[in-house]
Amino acid sequence: MKNLPIENGVHVKTWADEIEDSAMVQIEHLARLPIAFHHIAIMPDVHAGYGMPIGGVLATEGVIIPNAVGVDIGCGMCAVKTSLTEISTEDLKMVMGKIRETVPVGFSHHKEKQEEVLMPANPPSGVVEEQYQNALTQIGTLGGGNHFIEIQKGSDGHIWVMIHSGSRNIGKQTADAFNKIAIALNEKWHSTLPKEWELAFLPLDSDEGKAYIESMNYCVEFALANRKLMMDRILEIFYQDGILFDPMINIAHNYASMENHFGRNVMVHRKGATLAREGTIGIIPGSQGTKSYIVRGKGNKDSFESCSHGAGRKMGRKEAERTLDLEAEKKLLDDQGIIHAIRGKGDLDEAPGAYKDISIVMKNQEDLVEILVELTPLGVIKG
Repeated sequence: MKNLPIENGVHVKTWADEIEDSAMVQIEHLARLPIAFHHIAIMPDVHAGYGMPIGGVLATEGVIIPNAVGVDIGCGMCAVKTSLTEISTEDLKMVMGKIRETVPVGFSHHKEKQEEVLMPANPPSGVVEEQYQNALTQIGTLGGGNHFIEIQKGSDGHIWVMIHSGSRNIGKQTADAFNKIAIALNEKWHSTLPKEWELAFLPLDSDEGKAYIESMNYCVEFALANRKLMMDRILEIFYQDGILFDPMINIAHNYASMENHFGRNVMVHRKGATLAREGTIGIIPGSQGTKSYIVRGKGNKDSFESCSHGAGRKMGRKEAERTLDLEAEKKLLDDQGIIHAIRGKGDLDEAPGAYKDISIVMKNQEDLVEILVELTPLGVIKG
């Protein structure tokens, strides 16, 4: 961990080897927020986002910042250990084919609305209520970008299933709506916070702040319900007599919660960062060509009890499509025997070469988490 003093701001504590210039500018903005508490924590997978970098942890007093949570509210990971110790290539291809038939990916939704019992109860009024009917066709769908379903072989000798997905459109619409409200209110109050920082805030005791927290929490619950439904349907594909499944591990990495740190109750924003409280079981994925990890948190106070949410991008999506070699990236995966999702130039934004080295990321956060199981990819479905 390195300590970075920021002129006219709180200190920054970082576990990253290198920080791109655009992300560093955003980190400096965070440190200079008059509402920032104690310090800013930056995880080893950090890269630039909207307003706040991905892989950042920000604690505030009295306010919440929609852009410090992000547009995919509640996005996170889930994983299940199966009693299987082997799966043939033929069976793996069969399972992946059935998963593609069962779980809509990318922009695809279910053709029919799913049962309401699968949804979190009591949707709050406003944007969540407005998006509720559409969400009934989106629950149990993967989405696009870096979301994935992966079949893996664990260092414990077992086959695992892992999913990375979020709150779909209901989360994005909620984030966008409340960020616009925050911008309008900050302008009305003549806030000294520069608009171009994209960090407009809502007071916790305001009607708008309370409404955002209620809506955000619903989206976090929806994202979990979304992952759970996908996992249940995938495990049905695996199921046969004698196969057992451990309870699902779940952890989110885009949310804000009230926590006690350094003797104060503060709103902790984790944007692309995972809770690593002492004893907390979490998931840190790599790229589709590298290992992922089941971890246990160490409760490091300097990180606000957080860790990375993945490997982290080392280049933007367009840059990856422009610069990475398609055949080289495919060969890297083919040589490992991974059934992967890279077909053409447009898939290079999710190629292993677009991501940081997960082994270095894990090395850099040895004081944040303990590795319990290493997971090697066998087959990957991307959105």
